[in-house]
Amino acid sequence: MEEMKMKKSYLFFGLFILFFWSCDDFLNRIPDQRMEISKASEISEMLVYAYSSCSYAILGELMSDNMIDNTSPDEKGKYYNLGSFDRMHDEMFAWEHVVSGSFYDTVDRLWEACYYAIAVCNHALEAIEKLEKADSTIDLRAQRGEALISRAYHHFILVNIFSQAYKDESQTDFGIPYVTKPETRVEVQYNRHTVPYVYKMIDEDIKAGIDLINDAKYLIPKYHFNKKAAHAFAARFYLFYRKWDQVIEHADFVLGGDNPIFRDWGQTTPTAESMGYWWINDKSPNNLLMFTCYSLLFRIWGDRYGCSRDAYEGTLGMAGPSKALRRCLTGKVYYRGEQDFGSFLLAASYEFFEYSDKVAGIGFPHTVRVEFTNEETLLCRAEAKIYSDKYSLDDVMTDFLLFENSRNNTTIPITLKKSDLDEFFITKYADPDNPGSSNINTKGERYKELNTEKMSPSWIVTDEMLNYVYCVLLYRRVENIHNGMRFFDIKRYGIELTHNIGKDRVENLTWNDPRKAVQIPNDVIAAGLDPNPRPDPMTTNFKTEILAK
Repeated sequence: MEEMKMKKSYLFFGLFILFFWSCDDFLNRIPDQRMEISKASEISEMLVYAYSSCSYAILGELMSDNMIDNTSPDEKGKYYNLGSFDRMHDEMFAWEHVVSGSFYDTVDRLWEACYYAIAVCNHALEAIEKLEKADSTIDLRAQRGEALISRAYHHFILVNIFSQAYKDESQTDFGIPYVTKPETRVEVQYNRHTVPYVYKMIDEDIKAGIDLINDAKYLIPKYHFNKKAAHAFAARFYLFYRKWDQVIEHADFVLGGDNPIFRDWGQTTPTAESMGYWWINDKSPNNLLMFTCYSLLFRIWGDRYGCSRDAYEGTLGMAGPSKALRRCLTGKVYYRGEQDFGSFLLAASYEFFEYSDKVAGIGFPHTVRVEFTNEETLLCRAEAKIYSDKYSLDDVMTDFLLFENSRNNTTIPITLKKSDLDEFFITKYADPDNPGSSNINTKGERYKELNTEKMSPSWIVTDEMLNYVYCVLLYRRVENIHNGMRFFDIKRYGIELTHNIGKDRVENLTWNDPRKAVQIPNDVIAAGLDPNPRPDPMTTNFKTEILAK
């Protein structure tokens, strides 16, 4: 694959903010005048910035089945004339090339913020190497571990948004540039490689860094890749990589023995603000890693797009196979909008506003993203057990019961049996007009048809496994509500979607639709990096999208 050029001025523009002491005379400084690292404590200070300040939540939610268009006709044919909060939300929901948007939550900002975090990691790793070489008594293993894991994580987010999902080692789909060295020149050549190549590099960084992390080095461990958070990330990564036994190994490290502690669903949240603080409690053993992001996620509810109708029934309104999932949400789900349209929302989207001038009422909108939790890690383990030869489906059911019991804030005992799954996920039924055959029974939002064997011939979901897979995907959808992760699951399982847009527009997203790989930013394409292919609307062929330079 031809190496393509990308301008440093776009990819890592944020680095100048970090490494220049002042921007007052920014244009008078030479391009390589960076902050010099001369002692170990400065490495830790630098790694505070090794985390993205941009959330992918809005992008992931709008591109998934977790949101609907309130302007499309409801079951009675009624529709509304509503405007979107931002034009880019229309583009995201329709799986179009996103070219609009304000500063927050944009595709451009996400790309830049992730590569900014990666650049910080690379500068830290280079400085660690120099300091350790100069003084053999310096111990910077923990900082090296944090930098390697953070670098792996941000490449993981980028490849799962801007590329197709991982299929297998024969896959040739574009990946993203995997950057491992600091830039010292204005223009640098990059290669997008392939998705399997990117996964291989992530794997190497995880293995090199995970055992080096030391929680004692952090003032507030929950805002850094602490030990459990690093293993939770490894569990998620190997789930996407389909290395089932490695998923279980890392998840077991996080969850410990037979009684892991999960979110306290019994706590009351009488206001949206108290709900928000309950969700991001850094003292909760369930919360493993949190990021502070600039985001308008909390403000989009109640306008054109929202979690209502089918999206609500498949998430916050879903009782689940034991009928217990919805009970824990009593008093914790809020509704914003008019009676006939709007959106349900949970604590994950709450905004914490930072005033820069209280008198003028201006400042910065923040969300605190709870990126890794015990609950999600448990679901990674449960899903891996479905496929692992070392575990039975009874072992999977044990994890399912753990998850349901973690959300049981009542005295009503929970029971869950295979027959409950079979009854809830009725995947096939007899066709009376064609004896001996069977048809798929969609059961509304309870499941979407999987295309695993199309993703990879070796990824086989047997009839016996099927309802367990549907169940774990339902649990993951509910657990990850409002954070964008549902779109990742849709991509990796080859799930097809339909979005009803406005009064009469319908968009279908097929199992291997090229639009599942979000188009890279215009400025990056203009700088020379290959864009993601897009279908030609006039033919069945694919074309490379060429933009005006």
